[in-house]
Amino acid sequence: MISIFDIFKIGIGPSSSHTVGPMKAAAAFADQLAAENLSNQTARIVAETYGSLALTGIGHGTFDAILLGLEGSLPHDIPLADIPQRLARIRNEHKLYLNGREMVFNPEQDLLVLGDKVLPKHPNGLRFFAYDSDGKVLKEQVYYSVGGGFIVTDEAFGQENETSAEVPYPYNSCAELLAQCRLNQMGISEVVLANEAVLGACSEEEVRRRVAQVAETMEGCIRRGLGADGELPGGLHVRRRAPQLAAKLKALRETEMVNTQLWPMVYAMAVNEENAAGGRVVTAPTNGAAGIISSVLHYFRKFNPHATQARVENFLLTAGAIGILYKTNASISGADVGCQGEVGVACSMAAGGYAEVIGGTPKQVENAAEMVMERHLGLTCDPVGGLVQIPCIERNGIAAEKALKLATLALLEDGTDKKVSLDAVIQTMLETGRDMKATYKETSLAGLAVTWQKKPVPVSVRVVEC
Repeated sequence: MISIFDIFKIGIGPSSSHTVGPMKAAAAFADQLAAENLSNQTARIVAETYGSLALTGIGHGTFDAILLGLEGSLPHDIPLADIPQRLARIRNEHKLYLNGREMVFNPEQDLLVLGDKVLPKHPNGLRFFAYDSDGKVLKEQVYYSVGGGFIVTDEAFGQENETSAEVPYPYNSCAELLAQCRLNQMGISEVVLANEAVLGACSEEEVRRRVAQVAETMEGCIRRGLGADGELPGGLHVRRRAPQLAAKLKALRETEMVNTQLWPMVYAMAVNEENAAGGRVVTAPTNGAAGIISSVLHYFRKFNPHATQARVENFLLTAGAIGILYKTNASISGADVGCQGEVGVACSMAAGGYAEVIGGTPKQVENAAEMVMERHLGLTCDPVGGLVQIPCIERNGIAAEKALKLATLALLEDGTDKKVSLDAVIQTMLETGRDMKATYKETSLAGLAVTWQKKPVPVSVRVVEC
């Protein structure tokens, strides 16, 4: 089993698959060179990107991430304030420029290739080469960035982790998870807590401490997003809206004219604006969908009188269990299955987590998570300009509100009469993603990414007298 801490990673924006993953892959390649005593012999490095990474890499900061990763940086601890200065230094030292389909810096030493092909195992592929001064290949390695900041080498793709610990309550499907809950008279969060203690070789108290740290990182992202203003990078001239919307909601709330369930929309937008600006976020399960779980959890903490620290942690434990099901049995990569695998999965996780902490049974948690994904099936990923801004920011806000409403709805029923299981909808999501055209899966080659600039078709109106 994978850990919920593989689902909830602390990283940087704007994309877990296009920024976090490539940075980790580049750092891993640099580590390989050092481990094999090849660093001093390396005179030139080539990094090729394929598929979605190539098509939307510039908008997602992929190439900057690779440069920083080759210098040894990792997403969870890189000082954000230093990034602009470091990139400026790299560009100055290596004369970085874009030339047709190639991104070149210091042609005598290093080369980043902006590829337009797809590697066979996943749409997000990278290939690194290290050359010596005579042009001989010292090292070659393929990585795949498979969503949520996960990376896997070509050799390890599709292989099970043979060193995984034997957890006390194993499950590979929601049906098995619910069976564990019934047999052991436990809630979903309790099952996950016990498993995580074994996976992490630590106490349950330590697991809760780590979960609390994830929750606080989410809180910090919301605070920064609500406190920042100005224009987001990337050239679309999208302004941050969350601070102004929050101020308007506060004013309306004083007159009791606004439903507080509008707040999660604003919180989610704050997170995703921070993500679009390259800020510190929690992949939940991806950066492009980072605002949904963060905002629903913040709403619970702020507006539910029964919110406690333990329930905050239980929220993330339960949401993480649902994320594991999607990651294990389908995909959380927009380049693989479209935005249903990002926003849809995050909304499903948030609904399940919220259902548990407001008193839901494991079956009601399943129903909340399942209903949400039903309403996201077929959701495409076609970001305008290859940026995680339009429609991503508003999409997170809408999904946050949807998670709250459907989780609440799930608790009005016992769930025994539901016709569709979470396992069935996860399988459907995967098959839908496989059937979806590649142009609608984070390539920015179709959909809103293309039509937003087209002029509207003129409409002629004929008036008929009666």
